[in-house]
Amino acid sequence: MNNERNELYAKSLSLLIQKETVSVAGEKNQPKFMEFHELLKEMFPTLFAAAELEDFDGSLLLKWNGKGSGKAPMMFMSHHDVVEAPGEWTYPPFSGQIAEGKVWGRGTLDTKGSLWAMFQAAEELMKEGFVPGRDIYFESARTEETDGAGANRISKILRKRGVRFYMTIDEGGMMLYDPIGGADGTFAMIGVGEKGCADLKFIARSDGGHASTPGKNTPLVRLGKFMAAMEKSSIFDVELAPVIQEMFERIAPTTKGPMKAALSKAGSLKPLLCKVLPGISPTVGAMLKTTIAFTMCHGSEGRNVLPQEAYVIGNIRYSHHQGKKASINAVRRLALKYGIETEIIQSGFESPITDYNGEPFRFVERAVREVFPGVIPTPYLMTGASDSRFFSRVSDHCIRFAPFLITGEQLDSIHGIDENVDVATLSGAVDFYKYMMKEA
Repeated sequence: MNNERNELYAKSLSLLIQKETVSVAGEKNQPKFMEFHELLKEMFPTLFAAAELEDFDGSLLLKWNGKGSGKAPMMFMSHHDVVEAPGEWTYPPFSGQIAEGKVWGRGTLDTKGSLWAMFQAAEELMKEGFVPGRDIYFESARTEETDGAGANRISKILRKRGVRFYMTIDEGGMMLYDPIGGADGTFAMIGVGEKGCADLKFIARSDGGHASTPGKNTPLVRLGKFMAAMEKSSIFDVELAPVIQEMFERIAPTTKGPMKAALSKAGSLKPLLCKVLPGISPTVGAMLKTTIAFTMCHGSEGRNVLPQEAYVIGNIRYSHHQGKKASINAVRRLALKYGIETEIIQSGFESPITDYNGEPFRFVERAVREVFPGVIPTPYLMTGASDSRFFSRVSDHCIRFAPFLITGEQLDSIHGIDENVDVATLSGAVDFYKYMMKEA
């Protein structure tokens, strides 16, 4: 039966992938987003007929009225904009091709797939006559991949209306075999927080001049020295946060040898793990401290001209324990040693960590165990950014998890080439959201 469901579901999801919705910063009222919204209404007519719909410059908010029990509402989130899809793909990125047991295309995992699954779950429940025990909201922005303006605006409006959610659930971790290397098990990586994200511009100046008579420490040289020093430095505090310790302890029983002993005793081995882990796993290392990546640069306009001004852009992801202000100041101090100015392009949005001992997290754990027997739920910290950060204004429990079973290769395809999702995982995703909606 699930095979038939999955085949039908794959064809349905494919339609959403075929609508190209690449978001571009600063562009508004793009017809392609309006066309995508019309497609959603065609595919989920019961939901859109019954729910209250608001459109905020292409970012959607729907409200499915519950039984009026007085319980706090619940929010399901998943953005519908996607990033560009350059490179040579096995199947065209906006074809929605169904082949090799997968649906291929940009957005299958990030995040039209989860948007489709939650809408499909609501559509089916509505057709069965189900009425939720509390109001259920759906939010889908068209700006997540650019500046997050849609979710930012909607969360502010909901706060002004006095709406406060029992919990929100958005994109984040998924179900993955051996998430850290060395574990023999499949884990539901349930995000309970995300690092803040800021963009910094590092500027080096000089009097310029002809390239035939260069002096010492020209702007590009200073920037190079600064970046090299940044890579070797230890200006960011490394800390094994309680949520990471909890993650290690849940993963430990499935590991063997020294790793089993180290992870199971993470609490007493904090100094050693903080020293060793960043060098073993960049992914785990990024959960333990602030990071910075240099992404763009500019020098002079002429190949034989020394620049009067050169700059590099750094994308900084600040940890919860060091925070935005201290992390940026640490980088600024290092830059000053090389005569480099630091300009904050955007400082980002700090959001708290959700309590993994709280009832909303336990609720998600129960849903995972019920729908995906054998999968081990564990909390973790996201190193990427999501729209969830803005909804910390209106909820103390912002969960980041999409119910798809994926491989490491599929994880790497997000924002990369050949993004795809297995057809076989689609019915489970729908059933997960159904459980959440029925049991809330």
